[in-house]
Amino acid sequence: MDHCFRIRKGLYLLFLLSLSGVVCVSVRYSLPEEKKSGSLVANVLKDLKLGPGELSARRAQLVSKSNKQYFQLDTRSGNLFVNEKIDREALCGKMEPCLLLSEIVLQNPLTIYSTEIQVEDINDNSPAFSQTELDLSIPENVPTNSRFPLEPAQDTDLGENSIQNYTLSPNENFRLEIESGRGGKKNLDLVLEKPLDREKEAQFGLTLTAVDGGVPQRTGTVQLNINVLDSNDNSPEFAQSEYIVGLMENSPRDTLVLKVEARDLDFGSNAEITYSFHQVPEEIRHLFHLHQTTGKITVWGPIDYEKETSYYMNIKATDGGGRSGHCKVLVEIEDENDNAPEISVISIASPLAEDSPLDTLVVLLSVMDRDSGDNGRTSCSVEMNLPFLLQTTVNNYYQLVTQRPLDREKVPEYNITITATDWGSPRLISIRMISVLVSDINDNSPVFEKFKYEMQVWENNIPGLLMGLVHAVDLDVEQNAKVTYSLVPGNASGAPAASYVSINSETGNLYVLRSLDYEQIKEFQVRVRASDGGSPPLSSEVVVRVMILDENDNAPFFLYPLQNSSSPCNELVPKSVEAGYLVTKVVAVDGDSGQNSWLSYELLKATDPSLFSIGAQNGELKTRRPLTERDINKQRLIILVRDNGHPPQTSTATLNILPVDGFSDPYLNIASVSHEASEEDGSLTMYLVICLAAVSFVFLICIIVFVVIKMYKKESSFITALPQFPPALPEIPETGVDSQSGSLSRTYHYDVCLTGGSLSSDFRFLRPLIPVFSMGDPNVSENHRISSVSQETPEQVEGQKQREQWLYTRNYYYYYYYYYYYYYYYYYYYYYYYYYYYYYTESKPSLKIYYIRYISSIGVLVEKRQIFFECRGKVPAGYMGRSKKGE
Repeated sequence: MDHCFRIRKGLYLLFLLSLSGVVCVSVRYSLPEEKKSGSLVANVLKDLKLGPGELSARRAQLVSKSNKQYFQLDTRSGNLFVNEKIDREALCGKMEPCLLLSEIVLQNPLTIYSTEIQVEDINDNSPAFSQTELDLSIPENVPTNSRFPLEPAQDTDLGENSIQNYTLSPNENFRLEIESGRGGKKNLDLVLEKPLDREKEAQFGLTLTAVDGGVPQRTGTVQLNINVLDSNDNSPEFAQSEYIVGLMENSPRDTLVLKVEARDLDFGSNAEITYSFHQVPEEIRHLFHLHQTTGKITVWGPIDYEKETSYYMNIKATDGGGRSGHCKVLVEIEDENDNAPEISVISIASPLAEDSPLDTLVVLLSVMDRDSGDNGRTSCSVEMNLPFLLQTTVNNYYQLVTQRPLDREKVPEYNITITATDWGSPRLISIRMISVLVSDINDNSPVFEKFKYEMQVWENNIPGLLMGLVHAVDLDVEQNAKVTYSLVPGNASGAPAASYVSINSETGNLYVLRSLDYEQIKEFQVRVRASDGGSPPLSSEVVVRVMILDENDNAPFFLYPLQNSSSPCNELVPKSVEAGYLVTKVVAVDGDSGQNSWLSYELLKATDPSLFSIGAQNGELKTRRPLTERDINKQRLIILVRDNGHPPQTSTATLNILPVDGFSDPYLNIASVSHEASEEDGSLTMYLVICLAAVSFVFLICIIVFVVIKMYKKESSFITALPQFPPALPEIPETGVDSQSGSLSRTYHYDVCLTGGSLSSDFRFLRPLIPVFSMGDPNVSENHRISSVSQETPEQVEGQKQREQWLYTRNYYYYYYYYYYYYYYYYYYYYYYYYYYYYYTESKPSLKIYYIRYISSIGVLVEKRQIFFECRGKVPAGYMGRSKKGE
């Protein structure tokens, strides 16, 4: 029945171990003491049936059950080495066998191997007596075969290495008798073989030798000095030959353990008894005190149950005559709960990745209590508000695992308090603080402080100017939080964004790379990307809107009269005009915007300031009074235009007013008017000529295609040759209106004056007449005269109407094409057109007259006699729709 119960108990234990998931295996080795540090004990791989490298892969650790780590484990080779020299006598004393317990702990899965290393004794200690000389007093009347106990020698070695024999120096009166006592100890008695006679020999000197059985053999000696005394025939006797008493550990000093008492039947000094320890180790003399006269045994030193559970001692009672009696005392130590649980951390995973899965092992620890019974039983716990769970394994091992996801940005570090409590009375508690750092992973993208950034910069800025900064914050740490800034590849206003701005990759400062012009670009947007230094990196983007602020950096520019022209601009005025007569309209533009482009006009200088006035807002030049005979025939006006910027900028233009009586007046040569000749840029002129040729070629193809289509549809032909200027036209009344004259309410007569060999010409407006152009004849004089109006035949009138219809159709498409061409491409070819006009109109006067005639025939000539061709070439994009305030 008992055998079946043991088998069932073992099966239950095996079942519990299999449920816990922890395998426990026990191995045992032996090792001689005094081995040097680094000596090989054994290789555990074969005994534990583990493969090479499995110890290091499973993070094997050797856990000692003693206070010192006597061994160390090489996880790579599996060799178990001596870590510290072992003295078996100091470690175990007389305890046999002397075992050092430790455990090899493997993780993933958790496996515990118990190891027992038996420390074998070697003969490294010689027998030793407590004294080098021992004095004995023996009465002379002692009968033969009387025994006198002797204190044996002490040998801390065990077994064959301990004391095996004693020898006594040769003599006639005494012999040595050895008996095996309790616990394997040897008791020595000096036996009297021959009666003593003090008168013959009062003293004896003998040598007692203790011999052990080790190799080499070791010995110890003591000198016996025997004094022969007079007769004392009664020895002290104890009431009990052996006393057994219990003592609580940690008893304070002078606590009474036991009182022994002996009696002597003699009288006098022979009955006076003194007590002493006999044949006890030095350790007992340090722990207990025996009063010589009273026989009280008291506590003298600290009593620790964990070091020794019992103490065995001999008490000797000696009377005044030298006779003695002996007894034995056994003190059994009782345990109390005086040791708090000890928490040992085997391994700790710190820092712990914040993306660790659930049930990840964080801390592996063991709890040990050196007390016994319920005093040595323990329980362990942690705080409840942590994302960790403490799981119990076997052999008082605990593992702390994760039970909830971790977030370093919320809690970067956990201070875990582990509490271990025993079951003693009163209960003792141990607390261990463990700090677990949570390592960062790159799980947060940089976040900009603003949803959208807006920055402003004045035009004409210095390249490299700091425009502003963007800033993004990453909640991660270290390299994962290191933010770098860059521009997202893309275009800003038709050009790469990197050509406008650059960004400091570390600070986020945005710099303008080039000088900006408000008239070319008013705002643009770039995208900035903030990337962290994680792996893989995370990024976010933000839009930066850059607005250019306008400066008053453009002076007004005269479109009419043309500013900086090489030849003066002349206006013809009838001498019969009244006050308020509109001479012309001055037109100027300003490349700036807003208040900087508001223009005002004034006469800066005039030949006769009282004759003309100019509208400050509309630039209309009118007469203040009628012309008189005293007024000179040439009035020179210097007109100033001023914008409304701060500071304001101005420009001036010169206009010559020529009063005339009629068409019979000769053309006034204006060669005396001074002008500054502008230098032509050779390379620029070449580019302009190439561009003009390309545009003209495309335009010519369009005209040809249009003419072909028109001829095909109407099945009628038009005159393809250029029209000849007619000699004259029928006279029309002043109040008549020409239906083909465009938007003008009345027609004007043009007087074209050409001079042979001259590079300049002039165009003048007269009172409303039928326009008549006279062509030069080689047989006529150098100066051209105005042709008189004559009657024409019906055939000539019909031919003239066909020519005018053809000219109207062709010039309409000329206007349509040039209007849109200059409107959309003015931004890129502003200066090209200026030089184009200068080159083709100033150097070739006849071409200028040709253009003016064609444009005027389709009504493009602006009201109040403005040359629309000159205005259209200088008005920038957007100006056509401007209000009259900005005319």
